[in-house]
Amino acid sequence: MILIEANCVASSKGDFDVARRRFQNPKPRREGRWWVLYYREESFFNGERSRKKTRRKLAPGTTPEREVLKIAAEFLRPINQGLVPLGSATGFSEYVDTTYIPVVLEQMAASTKNRYQGVIRNYLKPQFGGLSLRDITTLSVDRYLAGLGKSKLAHESLDKIRDVLSSILVSAVRYGLLVKNPAEGVRLPHRKSGTRAKPWITRAQFDALVEFIAEPYASMVYVAVFTGLRVSELVGLRWRNVHEDAITIEERYCRGDWGAPKSAASNATIPVNRAVIERIERLKAMTVKVRAGRATRQYRVVKSDGPEDLVFQSLLIGAPMRDNNILVRHIKPAARNLKLGFVNWRCLRTSYATWLKLKGADIKDAQALMRHSRASTTLDIYQQFVPESQRRVVDGLVN
Repeated sequence: MILIEANCVASSKGDFDVARRRFQNPKPRREGRWWVLYYREESFFNGERSRKKTRRKLAPGTTPEREVLKIAAEFLRPINQGLVPLGSATGFSEYVDTTYIPVVLEQMAASTKNRYQGVIRNYLKPQFGGLSLRDITTLSVDRYLAGLGKSKLAHESLDKIRDVLSSILVSAVRYGLLVKNPAEGVRLPHRKSGTRAKPWITRAQFDALVEFIAEPYASMVYVAVFTGLRVSELVGLRWRNVHEDAITIEERYCRGDWGAPKSAASNATIPVNRAVIERIERLKAMTVKVRAGRATRQYRVVKSDGPEDLVFQSLLIGAPMRDNNILVRHIKPAARNLKLGFVNWRCLRTSYATWLKLKGADIKDAQALMRHSRASTTLDIYQQFVPESQRRVVDGLVN
């Protein structure tokens, strides 16, 4: 049977000109126990666009021809109306490697890029790498996540996988390769356990923790827990940002990446306790001894304290510090000595929010000090369950 295709002109070699979309109206035919349809499908391979003849099963052979014609017309409608963009034939891996990573991901923070690339490499490419963008459907995404739900992956990991996939497909929609994001509205499998409270430490635990941490990292942790600064904001803090009784947050640094704070609300000046300012000022006159093999070397903690110089400087050359090195070499070992294995930079910020709650801070004040865009973020995510405060409330009901 000859494939019927309006406005379609073949070359002498049998190839088809793919410069523009053609209206297709091929007639279904019965093959064995099935009605099948042969149509032309746009294909991308190694950046080259081509058209190939494709066979698709439409309905069982017992279906009346009149019904099969309706099914064929419905199938071809989005293709003929341009609802299936030509670029949707681009391979998922090709799009990720040539467009998403160098264009979209490049605009994100370094830590985000590293995490997204890990998800793409370990989860998305193995599953979707052999498909074109248009072959990724809501059903295929649902089925994939449902399968992952039976694994040992945490619910938060599933959420991140869905977010990264959705980010890729949203960018494909923005660039005109897809009409709709098939991951939109996809739900995750039910949690295997309830949501755990974010870890935080008491003031007594913190005081003990700092005793096990060497300077200048002890002062860095001290400032972090009493200001609620994110570690990237702490590393990017300059001397011009330190005032008599306040700190201005206007820049962040994370593993080679400089940028503005996380949100507009994060870009703010917050009041801090005078003890925090004094602890910071002490750094200017501080020297520390570091063992280097059999020798011991002495370094100034602050190499230079001009307005544009960093408050927390690497001991060797005064460069920006790496948060993960401080965490692994200083904070984690100190926490293990106190049997507090859960302590990290996020824990310090959560502790600050919870301490504000214990001191009776108004939620709007806590929101402003934490520099959150919404009070619900402060209340639902950072301020943790405190049995003592709830006990005081219920005990006070009968007095």
